Amino acid sequence: MHPILIDTRRLALYLLGWVPVVLLLTLGLGRGAAWTTTAAIFVPLGFVFAFISLSAWYVCRTFPIGSGSATLRIVALASAAVIASGLWIAAGDAWIAALDSMMPALHAGMLYADRRIPLLVIGILIFSLASLMGYLVMAFEASEAAERRALELTILTRDAELKALRAQIDPHFLFNSLHSISALTTSDPASARRMCLLLADFLRDTLRLGAHNRIPLAEEFSLADRFLEIERVRLGSRLHVTRDTDPGAIGCLVPPLLLQPLVENAVVHGIGQLLDGGTIHIAATRLESDVTITLENPCDPDRPRGTRPGLGLDLLKQRVSAQYGADGFVRIDEQHGTFRVEVRIPCAQ
Repeated sequence: MHPILIDTRRLALYLLGWVPVVLLLTLGLGRGAAWTTTAAIFVPLGFVFAFISLSAWYVCRTFPIGSGSATLRIVALASAAVIASGLWIAAGDAWIAALDSMMPALHAGMLYADRRIPLLVIGILIFSLASLMGYLVMAFEASEAAERRALELTILTRDAELKALRAQIDPHFLFNSLHSISALTTSDPASARRMCLLLADFLRDTLRLGAHNRIPLAEEFSLADRFLEIERVRLGSRLHVTRDTDPGAIGCLVPPLLLQPLVENAVVHGIGQLLDGGTIHIAATRLESDVTITLENPCDPDRPRGTRPGLGLDLLKQRVSAQYGADGFVRIDEQHGTFRVEVRIPCAQ
């Protein structure tokens, strides 16, 4: 069924749009005749053709642009315009016959007889315009469909990329943790056993929270604390942590394991490389619609310059870029033996 006919509001707007056309038709063809006769003939006929011209929608979809022969399409449209205009003339003949029988004083037949040919031409022109509008609407619908498919493809691609990056982060962390446990098995078996238990608890929470696309920042801090507790078994008093958290940032929803690469990098490439250890400082602030997470840790300024921050940070930058685009960023800086990472993302609620 025609999309205009299945919606009362659309039909009302469509007929309202025809009011100027009907008025122009009435004034143009009724010139020199009594206004009562003109209105009685052409106002009803104008709205009748409003419904007849709806058939152009079916013709456009039967012969769409870009498929089939262009000659066949032109012939089909021209034939449809002539047929529609002919039906209009036939409807006019029936209406005039009814008017002459009901109100012979109007002399409607005399006026209509002189207007049949112009009415036929006008009908062909209006139907042609309706067909053009039909093709424009089809082109607009095709453009919207293409944009929708492109958006869906972009979303699917982004989700696949995020899953792939997440799949790299999990084993990367697990490898480092198992390496630490392996180092403790001979020197401190009790600590190695405790570290295994803490790792099991951490992985259990990771699997539970990782099933969500977003988790509260408070839960993300809890995951980071569990990781740091695991590393504290290995590093002992060499590892200290301070935190400065804006209460307004705690409820922001962030991707799971957003902090874990930051604290892992700070421990593995920072505190773990210093004989005296050091303090990791974590801060979270909220400014309007963004949340900023900052992590600072001491590092060895004399280490080889070829040393990279770590795979975790590289993956984090890719995750933020894929998930937030220009709305999120990861900034890495090192000055005077202090390594600093700043992550800014939109604050979802």
